[in-house]
Amino acid sequence: MRSNSKPLLESFSDLELKPILAQAIARAGYEAPRPIQAQAISPALEGRDILGLAQTGTGKTAAFAIPSIESLLRKRGKSPRVLVIAPTRELVSQIDDEFKKLTRGARLKSMTIYGGVSEKPQIEKLRKHPDIICACPGRLLDLMQQGHVDLSFIRKLVLDEADHMFDMGFLPDIRRILKELPEDRQNLLFAATMPKEIRKLAQQILRDPFVAEIDHSAPAKTIEHALYPVPEKRKIELLRKLLKESSFASAIVFTRTKRRARQLAEKLGKDGHKAVALQGNMSQNQRDRAMTGFRKGQFNILVATDIAARGIDVESVSHVINLDIPNTAEAYTHRIGRTGRSEREGKAMTFVSSADIDMVMEIEKIIGKKIETIRTPGFEAPDFERPKPGHRKPQSRRPQPRKEGSRNSTGRRKKPRSSSESSSPSRRRRNTSSRTKNNAEGSSSPSQRRRSNSGRNSSSQKRSSRSRHSAS
Repeated sequence: MRSNSKPLLESFSDLELKPILAQAIARAGYEAPRPIQAQAISPALEGRDILGLAQTGTGKTAAFAIPSIESLLRKRGKSPRVLVIAPTRELVSQIDDEFKKLTRGARLKSMTIYGGVSEKPQIEKLRKHPDIICACPGRLLDLMQQGHVDLSFIRKLVLDEADHMFDMGFLPDIRRILKELPEDRQNLLFAATMPKEIRKLAQQILRDPFVAEIDHSAPAKTIEHALYPVPEKRKIELLRKLLKESSFASAIVFTRTKRRARQLAEKLGKDGHKAVALQGNMSQNQRDRAMTGFRKGQFNILVATDIAARGIDVESVSHVINLDIPNTAEAYTHRIGRTGRSEREGKAMTFVSSADIDMVMEIEKIIGKKIETIRTPGFEAPDFERPKPGHRKPQSRRPQPRKEGSRNSTGRRKKPRSSSESSSPSRRRRNTSSRTKNNAEGSSSPSQRRRSNSGRNSSSQKRSSRSRHSAS
């Protein structure tokens, strides 16, 4: 794989596109190509496989939508011919909207496939042989197994936010889908981060790919970062104070749990804010209303969990507020990537306590700079102090786990756990994998639930468990 840092495209007019697509690009208001578009579009038009590494909000959708549409216009054939796979319903819908905007006037049809809604309308649309399918992997695989989806004519495969699909436990489903695709196809894989497993997948499916890499490990430079030390019990009180004082156009507040997201949205609504929650227990119609209202300005505060918020693409978000610090530094960059989009300025505010110092240092390492600490009078957390340079954190001595049947501190012999007790962790991991995917795609069908309970290997279960803890 070879990387290219110089922009290869200075203007969309330099591309020899079909007139109807060129007109759609102009109507959409696209001016100069964004960096990822400048690098990826030309080689994609030549038929090269693409590995695109860029943060959210950098224009990745158009980077694969434009060459995909042009290929459909240049050569007609049996459909569907373009398959786009993404991790969440919101992202799938946004990708489909982009395709519809760029195919206006052309006789090309696109559709979405995801869970949480009735499958009957999706089956009806599949019978009309759409040119483009934008899908979440779980429902797509379910419809494939029912015989409603024929992928034998796919000529272009796009995997968008592949790292998120891995985090959410979708990798086994992706591999099953790949087995049903024709070998003679073009592959375009986009991600913000490249964990070992995604790099391995890229090596397996991409052939001599063109690598377009746009500062994918760091957030946009237009984002202003700040830490707010505050005791855990006073976070919501501080949030209310900042929302009254800060001038913001719109804000996304991230919480760790679905319950907290719902309750916080209700509290902010009572304060007079136009707030709405977005979390995995909501129905698809509720999520659509929340996102549409936030996008149109009917709500100016969106309170969300990590999984529910993946795929949010609203360019006017001025603030991202981490009420709860994320579990990983990569998740931090994904969260704050919702602001500072399209080279706009944005602010990322993170509430922290002494327990978060290690994660703060990991975040500072990945963004490449120290984050300013702002102490609010009346809300101080005096125990939040970074360790001095060269200081090593003392290792805590943890008691060694006792063997089953060993004596406890009173001298009595402990009883071994029953087989049902000892098997409960694996049962919990299986349930975790299923719940994580349901949060992303909605209520699954019976066949999906059977597949979730039986087809997860142990590594996928552990990853899904981490994902649930960050968003459940």
